[in-house]
Amino acid sequence: MPGMEMAMQSRLGQALKYGQSFWYDGLIGAAEFDRLIREDGVRGATTNPAIFEKALNSSAYDADIRRLAASGHDAEEIYRQLAVRTVAEVADLFSGVHRDSSGADGYVSIEVSPRLAYDTAGTVREALDLWGRLARPNVMIKVPATREGLPAVAELIARGIHVNVTLIFSVERYRQVMDAYLSGLERRAATGASPAGISSVASFFVSRVDSSVDALLEKRYPSGDAVRSELEGRLAIANCKAAYREFRQAFTSERFRVLERAGARVQRPLWASTGTKNPKYSDVLYVETLIGPDTVNTMPPATMDAFRDHGTAADTLQQGTEAALAALETARRSGIDLDAITADLEGQGVKLFVDAYDKIISSIGAKIR
Repeated sequence: MPGMEMAMQSRLGQALKYGQSFWYDGLIGAAEFDRLIREDGVRGATTNPAIFEKALNSSAYDADIRRLAASGHDAEEIYRQLAVRTVAEVADLFSGVHRDSSGADGYVSIEVSPRLAYDTAGTVREALDLWGRLARPNVMIKVPATREGLPAVAELIARGIHVNVTLIFSVERYRQVMDAYLSGLERRAATGASPAGISSVASFFVSRVDSSVDALLEKRYPSGDAVRSELEGRLAIANCKAAYREFRQAFTSERFRVLERAGARVQRPLWASTGTKNPKYSDVLYVETLIGPDTVNTMPPATMDAFRDHGTAADTLQQGTEAALAALETARRSGIDLDAITADLEGQGVKLFVDAYDKIISSIGAKIR
C-alpha cells in the first residue's frame, strides 16, 4: 500500500502486521491527521458528543454559529451542521486510506443524538439524516448498543449504511450486536441487494470495567488478599478476550459463511476506552494486550503518544484466553456480578454522552443569545 513503508517503522504502524488498525479517538487539525496517516499508519477516527463538547468550547466555531443563527437555525440544528461539516472534512482526509484499503479502513464516525439512545425509530431517522448529509462512503454512523439501539443497527445495515455500534460492555450484549449485524445483512440479501461493501465495527469498552471492578474489590478485600490480587486490573482484558472468542465463533459459522460468499465483511471488534485510568497500571496496558487479527483500537491522544514512545506490538489478543476465562469464573464465584456492573456502565455511558450533548446545546444557545 502506498506510503505504508514509513508507517511500518512506527510502533503504531507495526500493529498492522498483526491484523489490527489504530484509529484516533478525537479531533485535531488537518495537518496533524495527515502526519498521523503518513508517519504512523493511523487508519480512521472516532468522535462522540464529549469530543465535540471540547471542540465547541473554543471560539473557532463562533462565526459559523452567528451565521447559522442568523439564518434561523436553533441550537440543535447548528450543532448538527457543525458536526457534519467537521466529520466530512476529516473523512476527506482519510479518503485515501479508504481507497487503498479497498474499504476496510479510513472511516470516521459520527454519533446519533444520545437523547435517542432508547428510541429505535428516532435513531433510524437521525442516522438516515446524517448519512444523507455526509454522503461519503467512509463515514460510520454510531449507534449505542442499548436494547432499543439493536433493532436500529439491523435496520441500518439492511439499508447499506456503515454502523459503529458503541457502548458495548458485556459479552452477552456483544453477542446481540453481532446478531443484529448478521440479521441486517440477511435482510438485505433477502431483498436481492448485495451485502458486499458494508462495513461495521462493534465498539467494546475496556478500561471502565476495571475501574468499576477494582473499586468493588478494594471495598471487599484488603490489600494482598488472594482474590483481589488475582482479579485487580485483569477483568477488563479478560472480558475482551472472552468477547473475541465469541467473535471468532460467530464469524467462522456457517451463518456468516453464506453471507461471506456473497461478499460480506466481518464486523470487527473495536476496543474503545483504552486510555489507562489507574496510574498503577501501564499507560499502554489496554493496547499491548489486545492486538490481534480483524480488530481496531481507537486511542485517545495521550495513549497514542505513549504507545508511539514505548509500546510493543505483538499478537497478544489470542494468548491467555483460558486464563482469562478462569479469571471471569473466579470473579463469578467471588460474587462479582459482572452483568450488573456492565449494565450499570452502559447506563452511565449513555448519561455521560447525554450530559455532553446537553452542554453543547446549552453552550450554543448561550452564544446565540
